[in-house]
Amino acid sequence: MARILKNQYLEIHIDAPFENYKASRFDWTGKIAKVKFQGIPLTGNEKPAGQKNTSFGKGFYNEFGIDSALGFTEAGIGGWFHKIGVGLLKKEDAAYQFIKNYKVEPAEFDIRTESNRITICCQSNSVNGYAYMLRKTIELNESSFTIRYHLENRGEKDIRTTEYVHNFLAVNRDLIGRNYLLEFPFQVMPELFEETVNPEEKVYLGPHEITFNASPNEPFFFSNLSGSELVDAQWTLTHLENKIALSEHGSFKTDQVNLWGWKHVISPELFFKICIEPGQSKSWSRRFQFSKTD
Repeated sequence: MARILKNQYLEIHIDAPFENYKASRFDWTGKIAKVKFQGIPLTGNEKPAGQKNTSFGKGFYNEFGIDSALGFTEAGIGGWFHKIGVGLLKKEDAAYQFIKNYKVEPAEFDIRTESNRITICCQSNSVNGYAYMLRKTIELNESSFTIRYHLENRGEKDIRTTEYVHNFLAVNRDLIGRNYLLEFPFQVMPELFEETVNPEEKVYLGPHEITFNASPNEPFFFSNLSGSELVDAQWTLTHLENKIALSEHGSFKTDQVNLWGWKHVISPELFFKICIEPGQSKSWSRRFQFSKTD
């Protein structure tokens, strides 16, 4: 059963590691499946309603190593490699595919619950010179919550990877469209994007904002919104009809900001680059703030 952190403003549903989603892509530690603000749902699912979603993302799921999982290159076909926060995945072909559902040997997990926070630790075995301990704490504040990460390198090789939160957002289950305004503290640079997928041209890119002229029936995607410039890790999404604003603030700067979405959900993504030498550790955090607008 989901753990619930709740106060007069926010209600956060957090699934335990072996509860519901058990696929190989998203981190199993602290799977934030649902968030409500003043009773209004703010999160959705990766797939549209009616499609089986136990193997897909939802809420505020995060992922390590979307481009290449830890130790994938060193593993032989039939061998095992790490997916941080999940466990060991079995290598079946020469190229890593984040969307593929690999066979999983789960890591070891430990959960500690307090009145306003949940902490989940994930400890790996040592494989191909890699080993780690991940600790994630989700803490409820008055009208915000914070995710704190601590990653220790317990292996013999450097850990080089990335982490981001997918943010499957839908305010009051409203379809993505004219009611949504997504803003960034940096200049959006379409001419420097690595990839642009906007088949219906329903997504409008402004100097610092993204809006919609209609609800997109096809998925859209934009990579490297800042043109790979190092910028503040931040975005704000406002729903104009419900007068609700939600934002993410990372404790770091980022040179990779992506945006994915569909007719039912929007997902701004702030990537954190990680490089940890053996015996060292790194900590970072993300704060999600919620408010009513005038």
